[in-house]
Amino acid sequence: MSIGELFGLDGKVAIVTGGNGGLGLGMALGLAGAGASIVVAARNMDKTVQAQAEIEALGVKSLGLAVDVNREPDIAGMVERTVAEFGRVDILVNNAGMTVRKEPQDLSVEEWDNVLDVNLRAAFLASRTVYPHMKAQGGGKIISVGSMFSLFGGGGSGAPYSASKGGIVQLSKSLAVAWAKDNIQSNAILPGWFMTELTAAVPENQPERFDLINRRIPTGRWGEADELQGAVVFLAGKGSDYVTGAVLTVDGGYSVM
Repeated sequence: MSIGELFGLDGKVAIVTGGNGGLGLGMALGLAGAGASIVVAARNMDKTVQAQAEIEALGVKSLGLAVDVNREPDIAGMVERTVAEFGRVDILVNNAGMTVRKEPQDLSVEEWDNVLDVNLRAAFLASRTVYPHMKAQGGGKIISVGSMFSLFGGGGSGAPYSASKGGIVQLSKSLAVAWAKDNIQSNAILPGWFMTELTAAVPENQPERFDLINRRIPTGRWGEADELQGAVVFLAGKGSDYVTGAVLTVDGGYSVM
């Protein structure tokens, strides 16, 4: 089998939740570069339009949808529109996420529920919604984005985030077992410290924290959004057909220190 057959995504259709910025856009661009049509599902349509321009500059089609992953009807509509527009859905990237930075004793139940709903419940709902379409077409790929904090606690202020991302790992493994018979592979990517618009101010505003993190990362630096592209393209393509229930950490070695 050629490299193109193993890693090419021509003719494939991918949904990326939270795909209009940061790591989500980085992964969307990687999938587009491999030939996939991209559905960008996110709340901010202004950002989505900008993301579509970057994606379409790579020579593929895109569809931008206003989606709040907290709303089950939005997720149902996302999949319905995708199938109506492209006729299929081959790849789902569950990337949308959020956090609330408070100590556990200061969290409200509503704040806890919101983090778990966006980070974990939405991944389940989106996966369940694409399942019958993937099954009918003979298979598919589900890639859920956890975090290195799936592997260890994220400190007191990261309790709901770490709990939700730990749940992503177990959800991915459970779907892998349940849907292997349908030729659907379910895997998780666990990013480490990456430079995005959300973290770009850390070096200037929190220099001591930035230096401390850098010293722990064996590669000595934070990742860039495009450095997730290889992982997501591998897990989306034919080259990973015998990989399911796997957890791929992309953190420059941080989690093994």
